[in-house]
Amino acid sequence: MTRDPADLTVADYLDGAREMAAAGRPLLAHLLAEEAALRVDDPATARRIRTQYTDPTTDRG
Repeated sequence: MTRDPADLTVADYLDGAREMAAAGRPLLAHLLAEEAALRVDDPATARRIRTQYTDPTTDRG
């Protein structure tokens, strides 16, 4: 069943992020988590989400 992306909740995006992280897809996990962070009103919660799912393409060296 296809869902309308406009109907997805923060929890839906975070569930997807967890699934992608477990499947070894860190970039997709990051992108889904970023969308979740954009949808929350609380800046502290958004920071927590972003910290949990960091961008795997950034240079950390």
